[in-house]
Amino acid sequence: MSILIGIVPLVLIILIIASVIGIKKGNEESVERGNEMIKTVYVYLILFATLMMTIGGTVAAFMAVADIVAPSGYYQSFEQYKMQPQYKGEIPTPANPTQTLSDAELKEQYDRIVNDERSLTKQRAQNSLIKSFGWIIVPLPIFLYFQRKVKQPV
Repeated sequence: MSILIGIVPLVLIILIIASVIGIKKGNEESVERGNEMIKTVYVYLILFATLMMTIGGTVAAFMAVADIVAPSGYYQSFEQYKMQPQYKGEIPTPANPTQTLSDAELKEQYDRIVNDERSLTKQRAQNSLIKSFGWIIVPLPIFLYFQRKVKQPV
């Protein structure tokens, strides 16, 4: 994308210089061709930008669907979860400061955390999918409109 930011102004400057040179020569036909060339380059730049936006949105949508279908796994195993200091089975409460949790209770907490993380990942992927459709739906009509403006070969 940064290359496009550098190339577009360069192309426009070259086209403007070519048009000015055509105007200075006083040749009406040259001026008209220069203006037509600027319009053509503008249309192709719009086509290129909207096509890139649509392709980017399509790729992002595909990645979001992949995250919905197969979300990434939880990064921590149950054994690692058990070894954390706050989950070693000792959760002090005001009533019983030395209360310990059994492995079954810890496993239940761990499973709940894993399920919550999985549902959160799916929710984020759905949000990303909706945003990706925006990157497809918004530029696509513009692309189609300007594509019709391009003259078809006879």
